[in-house]
Amino acid sequence: MIKILSTGGTIDKIYFDAKSEFQIGEPLIDEIFAESYVALNYSVESVMRKDSLDLTDADRMQIRAQVDATAEQHIIITHGTDTMVETGKALAGITDKTIVLVGAMQPARLRKTDAIFNIGFALAAVQTLPAGVYIAMNGKIFDPQTTVKNVPENKFETVMRNA
Repeated sequence: MIKILSTGGTIDKIYFDAKSEFQIGEPLIDEIFAESYVALNYSVESVMRKDSLDLTDADRMQIRAQVDATAEQHIIITHGTDTMVETGKALAGITDKTIVLVGAMQPARLRKTDAIFNIGFALAAVQTLPAGVYIAMNGKIFDPQTTVKNVPENKFETVMRNA
């Protein structure tokens, strides 16, 4: 069984006008899985519906508490990309579960979106990676401890630590 925890972010955004007015809608992951004929056991839980720029340290602790309380060993967290790395770092030290954070640069509701690919990639990753905390974006797996979001290029990158 795979547990999906939804926290909001661009992946579930609904835009209302040209001024970019938006709100975070219901998680679309059930619909995406149905349209993709996903044939495995999973459950979805909406932890919060926030843009990741609005997440606080208290929100990250709530996400961590939810992960700790989850009986499943395989967890996908849908999350906004702007602070996904910070949440990944807040989950550090959870060693008995495989946790994959995933998001999108464009909402899943749009025709041109990376959301569906990213979610499928995260689904494969959570089933094959060893226990730990990962980010699945841009067709790559990242360690939150050594990752940054390159905003101008809309991609995640690994950064080298200073020795």
